[in-house]
Amino acid sequence: MKKLFNWSFILPLIAWIAYFFHWADGSVVLEMLTGLLLIGAVLSGVHHSEVIAVRVGEPFGTILLAVAITIIEVALIITLMMSGGEKALYLARDTVFSAVMLILNAIIGICILVGSAKHFEQSFQKDSVNTALVSLIAILVLTLILPNYTTSVSGPRYSEVQLIFIGIACLGIYGTFLLVQTVRHKNYFLSEHPAEAVQPTENAGPPDNFHLMMSLLFLLISLGVVVLLAKAFSPAIEAAVIRAGLPNSLVGVLIAALVLLPEGMAAIIAARKNNLQTSLNLALGSALASIGLTIPAVVFVSRLLHLDLILGLDTKSMILLGLSIFTVMLSLSKGKTNILYGVVLLVNLGAYIFTVIFP
Repeated sequence: MKKLFNWSFILPLIAWIAYFFHWADGSVVLEMLTGLLLIGAVLSGVHHSEVIAVRVGEPFGTILLAVAITIIEVALIITLMMSGGEKALYLARDTVFSAVMLILNAIIGICILVGSAKHFEQSFQKDSVNTALVSLIAILVLTLILPNYTTSVSGPRYSEVQLIFIGIACLGIYGTFLLVQTVRHKNYFLSEHPAEAVQPTENAGPPDNFHLMMSLLFLLISLGVVVLLAKAFSPAIEAAVIRAGLPNSLVGVLIAALVLLPEGMAAIIAARKNNLQTSLNLALGSALASIGLTIPAVVFVSRLLHLDLILGLDTKSMILLGLSIFTVMLSLSKGKTNILYGVVLLVNLGAYIFTVIFP
């Protein structure tokens, strides 16, 4: 029972308390303490995801982390959409686009850079990457690009019938990807270096059923408070961005980065331990879950509440998205990586953020 009183169980609970106090008092000291607790909740989420991964094995551990945080994020997006306002029209599109750009360029780029810096060259299974990318590209084009070129309604949006079709298509592609990843071709997603797979530092072996369930519970608790604190920080982040004379669109990118912290840290830790396969499973699986679950959910809510929904990206964003996908495809086409691929992806990330600040 002593394990239940360590930092990974205590910090998320304290973070939840801080979240509720955060709304009552906006003092600088409390903001700083809440920020530290946010980092603690991220570390706790990563730890519990590792514990679960040891017990259930891959790729189920990475799927659980990706889907859990995506479901929580979807719930928050839907809540904000229901509050109305002009920003609600673009909320799902902007959130998904920011998340995908950060995953493809930041998370994968840092993983390749960190792994290559320590291990020079890392290998992974090409079949897993091809399976994930073909699914991701299809969903991205159908949801973020095609709306700009349909003619049933004016503007970068779908008609009601088209939205329903796209929602079903996203679920179909993502559901089939999960079937391939977990049943039919599970071997595609297994690490070639199982002995070096991510292991939680505080567990000598797989956890028993009780500690497995506790880790599952506290994974959800940790991820929930991470997302909520990231959203709670939004006004402070927005105020800081405005004071710095930067465009308001940068706020969404910063919040998306905070929300993706647990997945990003777990992926980077795996890459440093020479388990790039787990890193890619996390990154590409997160991108697929983010868009494959978010779009159907917001389509359902938008039709239920008769809300308008704009999905099509502008030309600049489409070019940056295309560049990111093309670079990732080339970087992962050989089944091996080196430090150059990581640097190029991070340059793409820099270009994305730079054009947000200086459009």
